[in-house]
Amino acid sequence: MTTDTILIDVDGPIATLTINRPDTLNAIDLPAVRALNDALDKVATDPEIRVVIFTGTGRSFVAGGDIADLNSRQGLPHYEEFAEAIHNLFRRIETLDKPTIGAVNGFALGGGTELLLALDIRILSDKSRLGLPEITLGLFPGAGGTQRIIRQLPLCRAKEIMYTGDMLTPEEAVSIGLANRVVPHDELMASARETADKIAAKSPLVLKLLKRTVTDGADMPLSAALRHEQAMIGLVLDSEDSHEGCSAFLEKRAATFKGCLLYTSDAADE
Repeated sequence: MTTDTILIDVDGPIATLTINRPDTLNAIDLPAVRALNDALDKVATDPEIRVVIFTGTGRSFVAGGDIADLNSRQGLPHYEEFAEAIHNLFRRIETLDKPTIGAVNGFALGGGTELLLALDIRILSDKSRLGLPEITLGLFPGAGGTQRIIRQLPLCRAKEIMYTGDMLTPEEAVSIGLANRVVPHDELMASARETADKIAAKSPLVLKLLKRTVTDGADMPLSAALRHEQAMIGLVLDSEDSHEGCSAFLEKRAATFKGCLLYTSDAADE
């Protein structure tokens, strides 16, 4: 499946979305936001897809917002059209019920790092570069970056990254907890796929509820988040997959997870 802007490759339970604007280093403009939303419509509703990988064509993951497009916008209402669209897109990605992996093949600057902050797992090529350089353009991160980065890094480190606009090497990004690991460039997609395959072998129902528990709980006070976790694990324990997993462990066999089926007494009697 292909669009001009987003390439969609589905291989078994893994979907790979490739941002395909190499002439702009995969910068994101309003049509790109719409194309990503269209791609998400496909992967979110396909029950066979369990994990989604994001990457880019050429030497860039996402080089940020399209500067020419941003510079053409005059007045708050004109800018808000783009801001609203990209905020909604990144929140949709962040709360997608399927685990997401960023396979960062090159530059992930500005909006590229902001997209990365909305992904679950981040794997970096040794040729990648990350950062929030908006301050050098008389701007600051406006696609959720100011708020997500302060929730994921120590505040002093997050402020330094935003105030200076300096680029980070992949090793620096991993050392401060912004990404999971660095791999040789030629091994990037294989590494992302290996991780995706491990995740896809787990229960899709439990993964969905786990991600909701973590994502929702991060915005709650601890006492409320703990109650939320208790309620969600109750749903998990009432699923066929939880009983299948426990039975497989006791019987020393591989589990076969079906996903999305609730455990019932009728099912137990079959």
